[in-house]
Amino acid sequence: QVQLVESGGGLVQAGGSLRLSCAASGSTFRNKGMGWFRQAPGKEREFVAGISWSGLNTNYANSVKDRFTISRDNAKNTVYLQMNSLKPEDTAVYYCAASERNYYNRLDASYDYWGQGTQVTVSS
Repeated sequence: QVQLVESGGGLVQAGGSLRLSCAASGSTFRNKGMGWFRQAPGKEREFVAGISWSGLNTNYANSVKDRFTISRDNAKNTVYLQMNSLKPEDTAVYYCAASERNYYNRLDASYDYWGQGTQVTVSS
């Protein structure tokens, strides 16, 4: 079992930045693929970014590419999402997810553990 706790969400103006953190506990973190997803009101949950167990491989949704950066610190059991140049359409609840597979996946069904989510609101 893995417990995931996100933090770092909040209210920011368009063009601003936020860094989300996801702290993992309970099981070996370093061998798990990790992902960030988001869900806006009235919309389905969507993939944002993923990272392999080593951190060497990453993948992004087109909508956030070149603005967001996913990273991980296996010594701290934490994965991060640096979000720059935020837009109002980035407003959503952001979820961290862990997969027993050591690679990321864009499909939410591939993840075994989920955090409770953190709200990100971008004002125009």
